[in-house]
Amino acid sequence: MTLYANNLEYLLDELSRINRLIHIYLERVRADLPEYMDEFMGLYVSEDEIQKLQKSSGFGQEQKALPATGLEEIKVIRRQINNRKLESLKNCRELRLHTLSELFSLDEFEIDILLIGLAPEIDLKYEKIYAYLQNDVTKKRPGIDLVLNLLCPTIEEKIKARAYFSPVAALLNNHLVHLVEGQVESGSSIISSFIKIDERIINFLLGLDEIDLKIRNFSYLLKPRRSFEDLILPEDFKNRLMIIASRYRENKFPLKFIFSGSPGTGKKIAAEAICRDAGVKLLVVNSEVFLEGQSLDNADLIMREALLQNSALYLQDFDLFLANRELKNVQEFLIRTLKSYPGWIFLAGKEFMECCGGLISNGFTPFPFPLPSYVIRKQLWESCLKDYEVDRETDLKSLASKFRFSGGQIRDAVRAACSYSGGENPSSPALSMESLYAGCKAQSSRNLSTFARKIEPKYVWDDIVLPEDIKEHLKEVSGFIKHKGVVYSDWGFDKKLSLGKGLNVLFSGPSGTGKTMAVEVIARHTELDLYKIDLSCVISKYIGETEKNLSNIFKEAESSNAILFFDEADALFGKRSEVRDSHDRYANIEINYLLQKMEEYEGVTILATNLRQNMDEAFVRRLHIIVDFPFPDEESRLNIWEAVFPKEAPIGSDVDFSILAREIKLSGGHIKNIALIAALYAAKEGGTIRMTHIIQAVRWEYEKLGRTWNVFQYDREVFPA
Repeated sequence: MTLYANNLEYLLDELSRINRLIHIYLERVRADLPEYMDEFMGLYVSEDEIQKLQKSSGFGQEQKALPATGLEEIKVIRRQINNRKLESLKNCRELRLHTLSELFSLDEFEIDILLIGLAPEIDLKYEKIYAYLQNDVTKKRPGIDLVLNLLCPTIEEKIKARAYFSPVAALLNNHLVHLVEGQVESGSSIISSFIKIDERIINFLLGLDEIDLKIRNFSYLLKPRRSFEDLILPEDFKNRLMIIASRYRENKFPLKFIFSGSPGTGKKIAAEAICRDAGVKLLVVNSEVFLEGQSLDNADLIMREALLQNSALYLQDFDLFLANRELKNVQEFLIRTLKSYPGWIFLAGKEFMECCGGLISNGFTPFPFPLPSYVIRKQLWESCLKDYEVDRETDLKSLASKFRFSGGQIRDAVRAACSYSGGENPSSPALSMESLYAGCKAQSSRNLSTFARKIEPKYVWDDIVLPEDIKEHLKEVSGFIKHKGVVYSDWGFDKKLSLGKGLNVLFSGPSGTGKTMAVEVIARHTELDLYKIDLSCVISKYIGETEKNLSNIFKEAESSNAILFFDEADALFGKRSEVRDSHDRYANIEINYLLQKMEEYEGVTILATNLRQNMDEAFVRRLHIIVDFPFPDEESRLNIWEAVFPKEAPIGSDVDFSILAREIKLSGGHIKNIALIAALYAAKEGGTIRMTHIIQAVRWEYEKLGRTWNVFQYDREVFPA
């Protein structure tokens, strides 16, 4: 027996069978025609036609059944085609009409409906034949009545076959066939409708694989290139993924995963590796764009496309479907459809939604993707930079330690660094640490601005005046930030600690002693973004709101890779009080919640307080480092006075910084204010900054502090009026 050479040969053979069926029926119709032909046949209903209809004896008697010899001939042709088809399938021939019947469980009758509808899509002669058979030149598509007449020998079979055109039947439910109303009044019988094969189904049967035009703007087909070896994930995580995937594949169960995790954590690459291992493609759907249309039909078309492409379905940002309550009808329909979908599915989103529980009971396996550890981040940096020229001074350990990025963020950071360096072509300069830092900062989240103010650090180590031991302590803090990844991951401390893997630092000391400046210096030295938390936005009088705000801060901070700076932290982190009323109870809950979030956070948090004694003891125990900022002594104050005025500022010869340092016992923050006000006084008078201007500014600063200071209590020679 000769095998089918290809899909088209088989399809044309099936169409030839339908052509023979139509030819036999056409002869039957012609035999019933009168001897003369009305030249206007099909354009109106004649008197003779009405009289003939009146004389008919009722249902079933005038059914234009095919002759017995014709039916037997069609059966023989069908058997021959089926035998040849089966042999071809055994030899791995792709026969798409058969594939379609398998995918959507179509029987022979439904296949014949498709072929009758397909005929005029391939050869326009069938438009004329159908118009002739339906006695109307405008009816160029096969109507349901004609289809039933062609395929049903008796009226009983014809009535029974109407079920094939039900909205829940396979042809219509899967959008393989559409019913089109003709030029008839609304409300006419269903058998007066015409059938139209869906354009995507026509293309599929003819061997074309382009994605359906109706879903092309929010989906694309991915041919998997990356394997499990390309996955940079913890080995135990990757092994568990491979075991589950192979188990499903061996047992031929539909693979259904719920992948949750931050963007760039490897969800799509993992799906790609699974599909490559199984030899199937991946249909990726952008849920955000899909939701703009909110068409339930589109959900069906997505499922259908995945089946036609023999691909797994990857719904990107699936949690968007479930987060919006206004889309409840879409959610219910989609979840219902996913439960019954026979193919492979990957639902990917940032968070695992509670409503996904119903999917788990229907065979979906949840798989949370963690943010990469320091070790994995280091591997990701090495992988992303392997094709680029990099400066020798580039410290990947430092990048991996400072920036808690996902793999996707690291890739984007490298691309951004290339742009800063002049492009990705071979002649571009090598990527420097500076350009890589800039690329990293471009990836940091900006959502913290809701509760915080971003500070651009301007100070360096030389700007801050502190005792040397305190300054060295601060430099150690900066070093800890750089090397904490090595300590926790390379040296195994992360295995010893379930919480508290970040770095929590407390700066305590009187107002103006340099705490905020020190935070800026550290942020600039470590090249991390700095966000000062606005406590007025965080603390709320409404129960539960403070916890909600704190949760949002730490959640956004996970992706911001920023230093969180809580100034005047005792207002929020103060001692827990004895519970006397409900307000006290909830205030203590807020502190406990904050302690929990601090321990969970793996970034850098710096707190500043003027009143360390007011801090809660349990909270202080959880701090890694405490730095006490002393009130500046005379020597430190002299250094501050000498450094506070810019080089460009015109300083009078009468200004004596040593006297100011000895007599004005204020901290650096107040001295900075005095210098600025004195400069404004001098600029107003159009001259240099003199001692009198400084004394005026000192008086103003003392008044602001609620303290009085009269220059005349000192010797006039020391402070001239």
